[in-house]
Amino acid sequence: MTYTLITANRNYSSWSLRPWVLMKALGIAFTDRIVPFAKPSNHDDFRAFSPTGQVPVLLDGGTTVWDSLGIALYLAERHAGVWPADEEARAFAMCGVAEMHGGFAALRNQCTMNVGVRVAPGPHDAALARDVGRVRELFEEGLARFGGPWLAGPDFTALDAFFAPVAYRCRTYGLAMGGGQAWVERVLDHPAMRAWEAAALAETWREAGHEAELAACGAITADFRAPPA
Repeated sequence: MTYTLITANRNYSSWSLRPWVLMKALGIAFTDRIVPFAKPSNHDDFRAFSPTGQVPVLLDGGTTVWDSLGIALYLAERHAGVWPADEEARAFAMCGVAEMHGGFAALRNQCTMNVGVRVAPGPHDAALARDVGRVRELFEEGLARFGGPWLAGPDFTALDAFFAPVAYRCRTYGLAMGGGQAWVERVLDHPAMRAWEAAALAETWREAGHEAELAACGAITADFRAPPA
């Protein structure tokens, strides 16, 4: 079984991070192929390998699997550990993954992912405050119900992978996670996340649209990325 995982920029691509960190954390081997965002719309170029013109995409021989959730579900049928073994924890993890995949629009739009910077955000509007509060609630509930140190119990699962981009957002924008802050610090220190961050800081790619989105989120107070090419 030989997988190829196609992802985009380490600084920007939160959707790419999800299957990447899941596969790394579970020890699922794959060939790592990066196709960076090069212009405001990469749809036509990405259509060469992705039915949706988006990343991530998993190639398994002649099978193409797209979308971070589709990839997680595909892997769960072939590898142990994607979901918790405990039935109650598994239900919680599946619901949390679905909620993350389909929701939190304000958090995504107003706190766009950029691993290598720190931002002083503007005031939180009501939608963003609700999203941040719900994330904090979910983190605290998972840790309390299943004993940690991960969100659904003792092992890193898809639930942790799907919220891993939020950990970068928490650090970038100083979002307070209350009792969930311990998980934020733990996941940021995971070897796979540290490897992703190192690659992000080394990137010299800049894409104007993503940079404009970042500037709209607040004032950049620190930029640890390598200088642009």
